[in-house]
Amino acid sequence: MGRSRYHVLENQPHFITCTVVNWIPLFGKIEIVQIILDSLNFLQLQQRLILYAYVIMENHLHLIASGTNLSKEIGNFKSFTARCIIDSLQKNNANYLLNQFEFYKLKHKTKQEYQVWQEGFHSQAILNEEMFRQKLDYIHNNPVRRGYVDEPIYWRYSSSRNYMGLPGLLEVELIDL
Repeated sequence: MGRSRYHVLENQPHFITCTVVNWIPLFGKIEIVQIILDSLNFLQLQQRLILYAYVIMENHLHLIASGTNLSKEIGNFKSFTARCIIDSLQKNNANYLLNQFEFYKLKHKTKQEYQVWQEGFHSQAILNEEMFRQKLDYIHNNPVRRGYVDEPIYWRYSSSRNYMGLPGLLEVELIDL
């Protein structure tokens, strides 16, 4: 893993983007999204990640998160979820998706048959309250901009509900803005 071009500051909130290879729309499958949710929840319970906000779209996800070794934890998250996703797809005979992950696998990745995530991840340190608010709004309005919902609160796979005082699918560390 570890091929991110971006420098990650320890214990500083970061805006993070992880993208599926070739922007393949993978997260329309509830069982696959559940792998992502369970993995993020695990990292939080193990105190390896503090999650402030998230959105899971059809082919990428955005997080605002911090941690002592955030870059390593995101790498572990991507590696673990990729393995679980491949196992789930194989179990369900999802050959079309498996063929796509085989076809778009980078050539230098000779020790694996498939590649789920694009290499590395985009990370941007959040340095002040204004920037945090801007990234939070960006995350929560992503499904609205895509035309999937009229209001952010209606997107199930987002922390928008948490920030409106309603239960979400994951707990997040709320920031008063």
